[in-house]
Amino acid sequence: MTAPTETAVKALRQPTLETLGLGTVLEIFKHGKLPVDAASQVEAVFGPEEDRGSMVISGASGIVGAGKTMQFASRLEPYGVRLVALDFPGAPDGIGAKYDGLVRSFGREGADRIMSSIVRLAYDGRTLPAELRGLKPRFLLEAIPEILAIKRAHYGLFRQAFPELEIRSVTSGFPARELGVGVAHPAFPHEINKVFETVEDEPSEVTRLLWSLGLIPLPVSDDWSFILDVLFCGITLAALRYHRATNMPYWKIDKYVRRLVGPNPFRAHDAIGAKGADFLTWSCLHHLSEEYGELFTPTPELVERKDTGQDWYPPNHFRPVVDWGMGPEEEAAFDAWILGPLFQMTSLMLHERRGHLTHMNAIGELCAQFRKGILALMRQHGPDGVRQTVERYHRLFPAAAGSAWHPEAVSDMSTPEWQQLYVNAEHDGRVGVVTLARESYNWDVDAELNRALDWLRNEGIERIVVTGDFHISTQMVGADTGEFFAAMEDLESGLAITRGWSRTARRLHDDFLVSVAFVPGKRCLGGMLELLMHCHYLVAVEDARFGWPEVTLPVVPGMEACHWPLRRADEEGRRRILEMLLTGRPVKAADALGWLVDGAGPMDDALQEAWRLASETSPGAENRPVAEGPLEGIADAVPPLPVADSPLVEEGRRAIMACVTGACGTSAAEALEVQARQAAEFLAGAACRNGAVGAEFVKTIRI
Repeated sequence: MTAPTETAVKALRQPTLETLGLGTVLEIFKHGKLPVDAASQVEAVFGPEEDRGSMVISGASGIVGAGKTMQFASRLEPYGVRLVALDFPGAPDGIGAKYDGLVRSFGREGADRIMSSIVRLAYDGRTLPAELRGLKPRFLLEAIPEILAIKRAHYGLFRQAFPELEIRSVTSGFPARELGVGVAHPAFPHEINKVFETVEDEPSEVTRLLWSLGLIPLPVSDDWSFILDVLFCGITLAALRYHRATNMPYWKIDKYVRRLVGPNPFRAHDAIGAKGADFLTWSCLHHLSEEYGELFTPTPELVERKDTGQDWYPPNHFRPVVDWGMGPEEEAAFDAWILGPLFQMTSLMLHERRGHLTHMNAIGELCAQFRKGILALMRQHGPDGVRQTVERYHRLFPAAAGSAWHPEAVSDMSTPEWQQLYVNAEHDGRVGVVTLARESYNWDVDAELNRALDWLRNEGIERIVVTGDFHISTQMVGADTGEFFAAMEDLESGLAITRGWSRTARRLHDDFLVSVAFVPGKRCLGGMLELLMHCHYLVAVEDARFGWPEVTLPVVPGMEACHWPLRRADEEGRRRILEMLLTGRPVKAADALGWLVDGAGPMDDALQEAWRLASETSPGAENRPVAEGPLEGIADAVPPLPVADSPLVEEGRRAIMACVTGACGTSAAEALEVQARQAAEFLAGAACRNGAVGAEFVKTIRI
């Protein structure tokens, strides 16, 4: 008798997990466990516990090496993997400088334990230390200077001593075919950012190890400078070319680039360390220009700074002396100088198929600090807008027109790959899974979520799970406050958010027979929690933290937190929810059972509970219905509160409580409009302008 075959999974677009050889998100729920776990991957890479090898980081005292030493040591120490930090005898102590950060993250005892797992060895660059053999190296992460001949000699030295050693380079620009080893290029800041661009023929045990440790490997093609440095070095070059054309100071260009796209390219070089960062940017652009032409040629200013190491920013007190603004025509030209080369460079990467479009888009946001991913930005302009922007750039800088421009690559943005950069959907014919690949909610996510829900309904799916993507989005941090900027000056823009996003959230409750929210990461806050609480059930890993920090900004929650969860909770639950709303304090999932969360446990148990609820394979938690009519006595449920930290927090409390009483004092049907208007009016008011969101608005928009 043959076993029944598993129903095939149908997806709106390819799940990014498949690029790692880890299957689909729906399969994770059906199997009730993650596709791989850290313990098994540690054994696959470093050997069994009784014969466990070590990880070597060469160049470990540098900025990249020291950051990665901390990141890997903190994750591998529990599994008995020693971290060997290898560098020259006179190298600065980059590792010791990270100790205070470890203490802040893990406490002194934990930091001491992690540091004790690190073995520091010095070598002369020509011979390896004799002690290294006894540490049984299994994996080398190379972080030495970006000089190809030196890197190749370095690999030869290790391969001669340890023929079976896995080697990956953190190179910013050299393809694997030039290096002779695979690539694991990390994003800055190196001890915090989890993203690695990986280059290898097939997904390896090393890449799956990264994923199992909570890091974010993103496979990219074997082309010069991969994706991150084409974008980051590209925007730096665009800013430099604008400087040559106008003589605008670098710090002033940064302000306009920040408003237009998000990052401060010159300030970032200074923050990383101008001499090293300038060399890396020059190296990437130099090799790109040799491969692709004048589009990438470094400017003389970059060549000079590469040689001198001089910072881009002058002392602060010089800036106001030369400050000025731009008129509309000048700003339009500025947009072309910056966006034109970015769009053209991205067309090249699309032509070469450098990566999954969701990966390419995410790299710009997670690594290069773009406020909106480059593909989402191009999608906003549309194919004609992209072409017109590049063509205007060519009129300003004709040398770029001769190569590396592929307008055909942006001609069709109607495909699911373009349309679903952040939100995907899968189903097996009966149960659907909606995955969010962005940590904060914005208009792009809102539109894509609606398209995903429409697709599932058209496919006849009535039961869904809504969750993160188990890959790019490792947490859910709330609404993207950058979307509030327009609302601070225009009430109708605020109402568009508070009405529109709330209507999308209600679809999770109204449009499906069963909807289950699942939180697999360490936190779910603000607008993301507001979104997921609309599902019929909310299940999470037990140590996930939930919270509404809006009062600390201050902002009035605009996706129905001021009434929807209160309508589903008992008296004690209402007290706890009001405490969350009015203090901003988070709660653990395990402590919120019955009044906010319907299921919490270790990962496997939580996955299985979510699947039971969605598929109705066996009885699960009891659904907490929504009270459709007005709620009585809601003001009496407010618990004693600590003294507010500031007058702004006190004002936020008053506004949130006014929204609670107004929205709870009417029916659920009418409450959407009540809360939408009060939240939007607060966004446009003085308290919000004087708070954290207002400060970011001034920093970003007001130049």
